[in-house]
Amino acid sequence: MTTSALAGLRERIDGLPPLREVAAASLPARKSLGQHFLFDLNLTDKIARTARPAGATTEAPLEGTTVVEVGPGPGGLTRSLLKAGANVIAIEKDQRASEVLAPLIEAAEGRLTLITADALSADWTAIAPPGTTICANLPYNVATPLIVDWLTGPWPPWWASATVMVQREVADRIVAAPASADYGRLSVLTGARAFATSVFDVSPAAFVPPPKVWSSVVRIDPKPDTGVPLKALERVTAAAFGQRRKMLRSSLKALTREPETLLAAAGIEPTERAERISVEDFIRLAHAWEATNEDTPAAR
Repeated sequence: MTTSALAGLRERIDGLPPLREVAAASLPARKSLGQHFLFDLNLTDKIARTARPAGATTEAPLEGTTVVEVGPGPGGLTRSLLKAGANVIAIEKDQRASEVLAPLIEAAEGRLTLITADALSADWTAIAPPGTTICANLPYNVATPLIVDWLTGPWPPWWASATVMVQREVADRIVAAPASADYGRLSVLTGARAFATSVFDVSPAAFVPPPKVWSSVVRIDPKPDTGVPLKALERVTAAAFGQRRKMLRSSLKALTREPETLLAAAGIEPTERAERISVEDFIRLAHAWEATNEDTPAAR
């Protein structure tokens, strides 16, 4: 996209009606859909900049990048993504959004595609090309299952990075380190497959309607395919964190009759607890358990 074409796109978008006016008239937030809209374009611009690939320019941080956005609502973040140079594929369950986003689709001149569908059942490889960037203010009620879905698919994944707004509680669990109160199954799954960073927090006052909790923007970048035995990892973490306060020699009895033998094979002390061992420890434990269970193939 030439500099003049991008400038023209930005001018057309800036000429659209204000977001608050659009939402008030045609798209009041629905609690049942977990909708909390962002109208502060300075904030949505900041989120879009956070999603930029390494080496991107600050003038057009997403130039030439295909971005999947889940839950665009009235299109605040969508506007920022387009003005940053992205080609946007927006997935929206709320059918009211088709009419609301129509002027933005027209202004984007082919750079915005709206798909009316439930993101939880989306066929992502059919929707987005390999190397797509995810950037979204995720509805609270689907954030965790969506992130788990993206982390547990075929690897390397279809997405190159994910920059998402989620409840701060969920963000804390995603990036938690061992021996912290938030460390759990989501922390291990994320750490096994990706690098995750909590970038900045967002006050409830930034949203309409304001939620009862703070939110955080998290950046997730996939690791190379390291052969993590995913199904085994899910079974091991379920058993270990199912009784997180107990020593592993006790909690892993839900998984095997000989937990101490399994722990020895992974080089882990039987008196350790799930909340204290590292992601790498869990991966070794998953490999050791998989080796003794032929009916549990790795998901790689």
